[in-house]
Amino acid sequence: MVFSRREMGKMALAAGSAGLLRAKPNSNFGGVQIGVITYSFRTLPGSAEQTLQYCRDCGISAIEMMSNVAEGYAGAPAMPGRPGRGQMTAETKAAMQKAAEDVKKWRLSVSMDKFKALRRMYADAGVKTYAFKLPPTMAMSDAEYEYIWNVAETVGANHITMELPTDDALLQRVAEYAAKRKLRIAFHTHGQGGSSGFDKALGASPYTALNLDVGHYFGVTGESPVPIIEKYHDRIASLHLKDRKAPGPNGGGANVPWGQGGTPLKEILQTMKKKKFKFPGSIEYEYNTPEGSSVVAEVKKCVDYCQAALA
Repeated sequence: MVFSRREMGKMALAAGSAGLLRAKPNSNFGGVQIGVITYSFRTLPGSAEQTLQYCRDCGISAIEMMSNVAEGYAGAPAMPGRPGRGQMTAETKAAMQKAAEDVKKWRLSVSMDKFKALRRMYADAGVKTYAFKLPPTMAMSDAEYEYIWNVAETVGANHITMELPTDDALLQRVAEYAAKRKLRIAFHTHGQGGSSGFDKALGASPYTALNLDVGHYFGVTGESPVPIIEKYHDRIASLHLKDRKAPGPNGGGANVPWGQGGTPLKEILQTMKKKKFKFPGSIEYEYNTPEGSSVVAEVKKCVDYCQAALA
């Protein structure tokens, strides 16, 4: 069959478009891996497939995956939404307790096959999961801890994230279990900690680490987190990146579009590049979406900010 020059041109254009559609994202800039916590897309429909598309639309190649994305894909029973302010009725409390029991029962019986499929789907699209967030609690059984670490390993995460514990018993328990599984537990910070708090958490086990939020740190303390990053770099599993105003008389500074606050994001990123730190930086989108924009567009701006800062 002979094609005209015009037909050949159309075929070449179509092939090029298909190649662009298949192109894998790359958000590693200057040796610094930029990712996103899937919480950033919390106001959007949140299936695993939709979340993957948001990442690809933003050019993101690595993520901290929240449990709702992974468990939704694996078929977890839905949890009812939390009611607004005010007294919960007995019926609401009973419904929430029943739903929590159903989720626990599901977690302790589900196969890891769907989580393996989830990892393949993301890997095939060029997106790697480096962290998994499903916080262990004191109320959970050992079997539930096993489930959390099993899922994290299965989706490819090298650490699990949770809030920095204020309960010494919880800190010790998660530290011991992380050491048993040889998979780190990394503590997310909201400005609390400082050197003494970090030292206590990191001293609990070689498998405890920091999931340091640089925006929260600056927004609460008014201090640059760069010295903290340099001091603890070998115990940081990942950063959360956001911009905040300096704290004021009424408390912590507001979340703002990147470049409009005081968080030294460019200096942080340049430090990671110059010192060749290997932990990723996760975009955590928390400022209000400007009128006429969208969550995906704003997260893409954050990616572009990182790329420019690391050029």
